[in-house]
Amino acid sequence: MIRVVVVDDEPMVCAHLRVILDAAGDIAVVAAAHDGAEGVEAVVRHRPDLVLMDLRMPGVDGLTAIERIATLPAPPPVVALTTFDADSYVLRALRSGAAGFLLKTTPPEDLAELVRVAAAGHTVLSPAATARLVTASTDGRRRGEDARARLRELTDRELEVMSCLGRGLSNAEIATELCLSEATVKSYVSRMLVKVGCRNRTQAGLLAHEAGLVG
Repeated sequence: MIRVVVVDDEPMVCAHLRVILDAAGDIAVVAAAHDGAEGVEAVVRHRPDLVLMDLRMPGVDGLTAIERIATLPAPPPVVALTTFDADSYVLRALRSGAAGFLLKTTPPEDLAELVRVAAAGHTVLSPAATARLVTASTDGRRRGEDARARLRELTDRELEVMSCLGRGLSNAEIATELCLSEATVKSYVSRMLVKVGCRNRTQAGLLAHEAGLVG
């Protein structure tokens, strides 16, 4: 059973997500919170497998909550909830450690599967939406230069893997595309995260976009 905490200041949104996810059979919403502070408390209390976090909330917002959750022992992945994918808050959430983002308008039939993907440690990231976010960023040029500098120590093969992360591919998909074993891909990803100073594969994928690795 995948245990989920939902954080959104709109009770109707929390209720809607609970109905959809609880109906999946293998997912249970164990708590709903209505601001970032309550969300962090719920994570500490329930130790969920995944957090769905609204970003724009009164009081403690989602960005602050994501940063606080990231400092907890063995923090769960946090997926940002947003109304529209051009929200600048989304980019800040990814840089703060969010494992990806979902639109609140995600069809119910897709939502449960995306939750399963995120809970399994994979990226929930639309390459097209991420490219739009990076392009629209006001500090895009400086970020691009910084990203390319951070990638200089990577080998050609590591750059290929990094590009795949930017496209949101799983380890299995990367293994198939690059003719490697999944174990080898996992080793590459772990080593690369340390080299480039990324907290998770989502941050690495974002770095790939900022460096221009994803066309």
